[in-house]
Amino acid sequence: MVRIFYTILTVTVATFAGFESQVSQITPQIEQRMVEGDSWRTGCPVPLRDLRYLRITHINFNGEEQMGELIVHKEVSAEVTEIFEALYKAGYPINKMRLVSDYKGSDWQSIESDNTSAFNCRAATGSKKWSKHSYGKAIDINPIENPYISRKGHISHKASEIYRKRVHQKSTYEDRAVLLNSDKAVLLFKKYGWEWGGDWSDVKDYQHFSK
Repeated sequence: MVRIFYTILTVTVATFAGFESQVSQITPQIEQRMVEGDSWRTGCPVPLRDLRYLRITHINFNGEEQMGELIVHKEVSAEVTEIFEALYKAGYPINKMRLVSDYKGSDWQSIESDNTSAFNCRAATGSKKWSKHSYGKAIDINPIENPYISRKGHISHKASEIYRKRVHQKSTYEDRAVLLNSDKAVLLFKKYGWEWGGDWSDVKDYQHFSK
């Protein structure tokens, strides 16, 4: 299959079989969504000109192709597109992929909705320092199936409790979304130099990849 790239002004479009992607600068319309959705504001560590808006095809939990959206730093936008193309080709399912602005910038609400997201100008969990998400260099994938587990073993989101035991048990899309250290999805991110929260020793953040 021949892969074709089209470049028009600030937009790059790529197609591969059923996969489609688009990378563009932050338009006034997207900026408005981010500001009104409280995911970006004056004082955030990265200016809007350094962020990129991505539209990416993914396979949802119904086995259907769906167009999702992410915002990431311009330095990682190309490789994030490549990673999600590889995830698509590997059949890795993603429940939904919407801007965290649609959840008023609330990481909690985004997780409750099992939403895969990237940029969000906020502090790191349990810290006053900026999260890697504030720089557009972190992605949380299928957060219900891949929960954050505290040092004391606490899981905040009740729907994630059944995924405390990290094994593949059923042939469902939800089960295939569970990320284990030997899974193709995890190895793929690591190939590009991304750190996985499932490797952390003090807490476990199985949804989290950061560059």
